[in-house]
Amino acid sequence: MPVDRIEEIAVTAELLRGMPLPQPDGDGDKETRGRVLVIAGSVPVPGGALLSAIGALRAGAGKLQIATAASIAPHLGLALPEALVAGLPETAEGGIAAESGEALAERASRCDTVLIGPGMMDEAAVVELTADLLTRLDPARDPAQDPALCPAGGGPRFVLDAGALAGLRRDPAPVQRHAGNVVITPHAGEMAGLLGCARDRVEADPLAAARQVAAHLQVVVALKGSCTRIVTPDGRAWAYRGGTVGLATSGSGDTLAGIVAGLLARGASPEQAAIWGVYLHGEAGNRLSRRIGPLGFLARELLAEIPAAMAALAEGVESD
Repeated sequence: MPVDRIEEIAVTAELLRGMPLPQPDGDGDKETRGRVLVIAGSVPVPGGALLSAIGALRAGAGKLQIATAASIAPHLGLALPEALVAGLPETAEGGIAAESGEALAERASRCDTVLIGPGMMDEAAVVELTADLLTRLDPARDPAQDPALCPAGGGPRFVLDAGALAGLRRDPAPVQRHAGNVVITPHAGEMAGLLGCARDRVEADPLAAARQVAAHLQVVVALKGSCTRIVTPDGRAWAYRGGTVGLATSGSGDTLAGIVAGLLARGASPEQAAIWGVYLHGEAGNRLSRRIGPLGFLARELLAEIPAAMAALAEGVESD
């Protein structure tokens, strides 16, 4: 049966126990859990960088760097003392200037995963910067595919969120050159922008929309919604329906993007990181919903729930 006719697989705790995350051994240090670079934030929305960066650490990444607009960098450094924070030139709108690509490429080349987009409000600059960075960096290489021909190394893997998605329809080539090494996390409106169609069309058949974009861009898609679909470039699909309405809150998507980036840095495959990230994000909301109530918990409160949700799965028990 063609892949595009196969129904999506339900994302459950049982499914995830069958695809366990890479675990550091007892002798490993923070280097073995991967380096994440979060390129995010702007003067109007500095919190996008903070939420996504904490998400990467809560998912188990070992080392964290944040690259953001210069005027907010000191504040983020104080808010998140665990991170190295680099300030970059700003646009008039308070975003990261597009000409930062060269400096960022050198920094990103030393990282395992790069997240671009949360809280970046100057769309034109974000689009140019994202394309420039994807073009400058070498594609990641997976030695599991062919150890002789494909030694470990190359560039980082990517998570693209929010503003970083805006230019992919007009110029897909930069992301396509990283085929199989990118996760994108659009909501229905952003997916409509990627397809050049009305949002209603995406909402009428989100699985078809996600498959179309995943195949064209050669990325793993996590299409967010009340049911979140995860789709690979070859059309395989999973669906998570276990979340709570309280997840539809400001900053929630930033936390998800950070969680996925942290899991990638630990060595999860792009599809595994997306599936686990969506589940952990949803389960964090469920834990808060039971303790606080179905509405009114904050995106930043999701973050502290992630380690416990991961531990519960590893131990083979249901999340509390």
